[in-house]
Amino acid sequence: MGDFSKRFYVIKKDREFRYLYKKGDCCVSYGFICYYRATNKRRNRCGIVTGKKIGNAVKRNRSRRVIREAFRIFDHELTEATGTRFDLIFVARDKTASMKSTQILGTMRAKLRPLLLKRAGGSGTADKTAP
Repeated sequence: MGDFSKRFYVIKKDREFRYLYKKGDCCVSYGFICYYRATNKRRNRCGIVTGKKIGNAVKRNRSRRVIREAFRIFDHELTEATGTRFDLIFVARDKTASMKSTQILGTMRAKLRPLLLKRAGGSGTADKTAP
């Protein structure tokens, strides 16, 4: 038929959200706050939280869409870079609704990828010059 696989797997249960808030590591950036923890699941999973302080429903939905699209691309890059899988929760901030998904993706690459690679124990792009 067609290649209609899920874009990514989501975290839905309140128990999983609370566990990541309590036990997960935190990364704060201009566009979002991310809680993450290594897991033994088959795929990376993502949960997105938008509070009412962000604005009306249109702004909250746009914030979720922007983070979801950026994570869709980042998930593929992260899967190629490391063999470890992660559960991630993104908490949208005020400025998220006015940002583009490419800006959020750049923030994920700059802030989150080095932390996740270090946590997984791999360097991702190792130099081959050393014996």
